[in-house]
Amino acid sequence: MTGAEIVLQALRDNGVKHIFGYPGAAVLPIYDELFQQEDIRHILVRHEQGAGHAAEGYARSTGKVGVMLVTSGPGVTNAITPLQDALMDSVPLVCLSGQVPTTLIGSDAFQECDTVGMTRACTKHNRLVNDVNELAAVIHEAFRIAGSGRPGPVLVDMPKDVLFASGSYSLREAVAPRPSYQPDNSCGIREIEAAITLMTAARRPVICVGGGVVNSGPEAANRLRELVDLTGFPVTSTLMGLGAYPASGPNWLKMAGLHGSDEANMAMQDCDLMLCIGARFDGGLAAGVDGFSPHSRKIQIDIDAASLNKTVRADIGIQGDAGGVLAEFLRLWRALPRAPDRARLADWWSMIAGWRAQRSFSYAVREDVIMPQYAIERLYELTKDRDTYITTEVGQHQIWAAQYYGFEQPNRWMTSGGLGTMGYGLPAALGVQIANPGSLVIDMAGDASVQMTMKEMSAAVQHNAPIKVFILNSGDQGTVRQHGNPDFVKLAEAYGGHGIRCERPAELDDAILEMIEVNMPVLFDCRVAELADRLPMIGPGRARNEMLLSGEVGAALFAASADGEGRVESASHQT
Repeated sequence: MTGAEIVLQALRDNGVKHIFGYPGAAVLPIYDELFQQEDIRHILVRHEQGAGHAAEGYARSTGKVGVMLVTSGPGVTNAITPLQDALMDSVPLVCLSGQVPTTLIGSDAFQECDTVGMTRACTKHNRLVNDVNELAAVIHEAFRIAGSGRPGPVLVDMPKDVLFASGSYSLREAVAPRPSYQPDNSCGIREIEAAITLMTAARRPVICVGGGVVNSGPEAANRLRELVDLTGFPVTSTLMGLGAYPASGPNWLKMAGLHGSDEANMAMQDCDLMLCIGARFDGGLAAGVDGFSPHSRKIQIDIDAASLNKTVRADIGIQGDAGGVLAEFLRLWRALPRAPDRARLADWWSMIAGWRAQRSFSYAVREDVIMPQYAIERLYELTKDRDTYITTEVGQHQIWAAQYYGFEQPNRWMTSGGLGTMGYGLPAALGVQIANPGSLVIDMAGDASVQMTMKEMSAAVQHNAPIKVFILNSGDQGTVRQHGNPDFVKLAEAYGGHGIRCERPAELDDAILEMIEVNMPVLFDCRVAELADRLPMIGPGRARNEMLLSGEVGAALFAASADGEGRVESASHQT
């Protein structure tokens, strides 16, 4: 087989049905093979960054490994952003990249770059293949590494002469696992037993879940819900963990973190036991690490040993896949000689009720202009009973989406959490739509962020992917305060899509229903109030019990809180 034939067969053997790519000279042998078969559908994007984010959306909505195909040189450099995005958010991704012929490597040839060197820091693993007889084995290994342990991106760099050369094909099952990569998914049973002991004695417990629960698969989310029901513990999540526990669940405290709810952050701060599952205690979650939850015993569960005790010191660290560890928690909890008395949690739930009464996600309602929070609430009400997937760009709208759109299931929320990549949402929505052709896929966007990858509207039109781009247009590009937006309705029509503009709250529901029913890509220009702040929030250097609240009181605090030295002052919940 030629190297290009080997690539296609390896993709088939790894269950690939779709790849996202953009052609170039170094990968033309692969494209020649692609156009002679029908097993694998190639989605032509308009930029390699779009290919990567589309592959991410595909992977995160399905749990499968996403695949992107790029050429050498600028094709690879354009792929750096989605590779780093996938690395930080633990997204399984395989990037197949072309390279100049082996005889030209190191000669500064046309469209040559040091692909392996540049991508070493933004991939889980990468490899230059200079022997066609190794090509199949390397691709099989790439899929295995990308999807096992803590998921992440893997890059395979393929010189053009290797793709033209003839060699032997290695079957997937004949490729032995790499000795240096053996992820430990076992559960430390002694540590779990010690954790159960702490849980039975806790009077102010809280469970915090992250993207690791979502990545583990639907069974992990089901086990989480069982554990919450058995223990009666309150539960919150990080930005990436939304959907692991249903937003309608009675024990749900809403999202925690920098822009989380008052009840979630206060519970995290004042608890006596914190069970953290699949979350890394990053800066958004554990703001002000020195004063973070000072009186609690902490149990951290993570598939990546490097994430245990990395930021916050855990009393008990458990390495393992969230689903497997949760299964052991359930088994041991049910095996207790006597179920712990839930009455010990009564005072804790009373405290939580007091924090909930703050209504930290409240906002001023206006009849003359659409408030962005109201726009998302109405979008949620009109789509919650449909088979809906949500992606976002990055900015104010992203936080409002996390706060006001309720997720009942995992894998329905796709956002750039770790890298914070503006332009992520539109191509990610394309990938989600390709993976789920009969579903409603909505990209919640800001008027600035969406323009970074707007060209992928053309790809959506070409491939009959009826994504809906719901733009919260404040007219001033949110965080950068820069005027000069295009006419989004005309822009949609120029791409061959459908454009909608809405400026008044009374017209919003009808406009959203129109967006849903139109069977083509849509740009929805939702004109919202300017200068709306993302409250509540934790001020710089402040603890969780010093949140700035939303609503008129919170807004006033936010506007008047900076003293002469630039510090933020706020009323503490402890006073």
